[in-house]
Amino acid sequence: MTANELYTLWLENATGDILEELKAVEGNEQEILRRFGTVQAFGTAGIRSVMGAGASLLNEYTVRRVARGLAAYMMANDVEKSCAIGYDCRHNSQEFAKICAAALAAEGVKVYLYDRLAPTPMLSFAVRHLGCGAGMVISASHNTKEYNGLKCYGPDGCQMTEEPAALVSAEIEKTPMFLPEKESFDTLLQKGQIEYIGADVWEAYYARIQKESIRPNLVREMGLGVVYSPLCGAGGEPVAEILRRLGAKVYIPESQKMPSGDFATCPNPNPENDGAFAESFRLADTVEHDIILATDPDSDRIACAVKTEEGYQKLSGNEMGCLLLDYVLGAYQREGKMPTAPMAVMSIVSSPMAARIAEFYGCHMRITPTGFKYIGAAILELEGENRPEDFILGFEESCGYLKGTYCRDKDAVSTAMLIAEMAAYYKQQGKTLLQVMDDLYTAYGFMAATLQNIVFTTPEVKAQCQGKLSQLKTAPPTSVAGIPVLAVTDFTTGIRTLLEDGSTVQLDFPRENMIRLELAEGGRIIVRPSGTEPKMKVYYTAVSGESKAQAYEKAALLQEGMTAFLNEA
Repeated sequence: MTANELYTLWLENATGDILEELKAVEGNEQEILRRFGTVQAFGTAGIRSVMGAGASLLNEYTVRRVARGLAAYMMANDVEKSCAIGYDCRHNSQEFAKICAAALAAEGVKVYLYDRLAPTPMLSFAVRHLGCGAGMVISASHNTKEYNGLKCYGPDGCQMTEEPAALVSAEIEKTPMFLPEKESFDTLLQKGQIEYIGADVWEAYYARIQKESIRPNLVREMGLGVVYSPLCGAGGEPVAEILRRLGAKVYIPESQKMPSGDFATCPNPNPENDGAFAESFRLADTVEHDIILATDPDSDRIACAVKTEEGYQKLSGNEMGCLLLDYVLGAYQREGKMPTAPMAVMSIVSSPMAARIAEFYGCHMRITPTGFKYIGAAILELEGENRPEDFILGFEESCGYLKGTYCRDKDAVSTAMLIAEMAAYYKQQGKTLLQVMDDLYTAYGFMAATLQNIVFTTPEVKAQCQGKLSQLKTAPPTSVAGIPVLAVTDFTTGIRTLLEDGSTVQLDFPRENMIRLELAEGGRIIVRPSGTEPKMKVYYTAVSGESKAQAYEKAALLQEGMTAFLNEA
């Protein structure tokens, strides 16, 4: 169907506010194309889009259709006929969660719905704790306020992998868009086909993550002060609760304390960005504190900042991953608790420094494609080998971390506990986390890892970026910023090519639309499209033998050179 034909179909079938919104754009060809030029595609990350009326947007019809497709998949396959559902603070999240619950329950799937907004990792935990066949989260993670999304999880608590996601997608394609609701949410709740997840599961989650603590009494002993912002999201209750159980003094910015889909004081609610800390820095100026933490709206990502003589400095996702890995491995080594064959896991775009830290402690570092589901899959492999205790830590440079096997997604709640404990440990030694990070740079090499986001602001920008990605595969540059390119790996084929002689090696690594340039002097550049947002990501690693500042200067030069290449006609 054309966009206009789809628009007409929706006009004939939609009701209520959706219909009124569609009538308001009648005759506006550009707006009709935006709403109906594409149809929601379900992938391994589920669906994520701007909310609104239309086939390409997120609304009650597109959400219900996904839930019905999941229900059809579950009823046709050998999985438990039960599904846990969680949701965050975004506009329509609770409404979409109830729509999904009713759609699943009406088809015979027992639904466990969180009784209030809950972080994504708590949903992963609930799937495993309750023995469900699937899970669902209503969230757009760290996207801006106009977005929402729906992610599906398998019975292991991991985000759904390619094979089951393809089967669910096929069922969605067979599901008519405008089938009326079979039974109401309230009716199914009364029948017991929908059940709220209550205090017992919340408490089981808290008890389980507290087992991951290494020095549980140290935060209280050191009187640690924590400024924490949930950025108006789902972390407000559980992160504050776990910090207080540790004995921390917790200070939360009033303007970001309560859940809100407006994100009024943090319009870009991503703790990776320095701007997300503005309100926290203001509060930190007025209270005695040791660290500043912020989590994204669904509380799976977390970042940390520390006061300096010049103001405040935020640790990057890579730096925090290195700090946590060194802290956990160091503690296990000193206390004689190191597993027989320890393994840490990180995504391929994360800092190589982490691999050096792991090697120092005799820990194997497993490298995975981007996406925390691959880290979850590595844990599953360890379980299959009857050695889950060997798992040390999983992390991604995008501020996602997990210690423990109780869930299969990054968890900002348990990570907040670990960061606070780690800060208290180093406070006892008279050090801040920044000072400890400087020690790691000195010990393992001055290595800068930076990220450039190229947003697809227009179709032309998107087309140019896609063209340049293709060019990197077929005709890569021989140098960037004057630094020779030694090898190029095309992860769509898994072939690594040495530029000096053209020789190739086939890598045993999952396929991904990504290019890696290996540079002289230990540097590298990785280019890949984002899996959840309209942008391309470019990751830079630069190494210096002299100082951290020089490493970051080299990374900036690499970015300047790569930007020039990407902007060439």
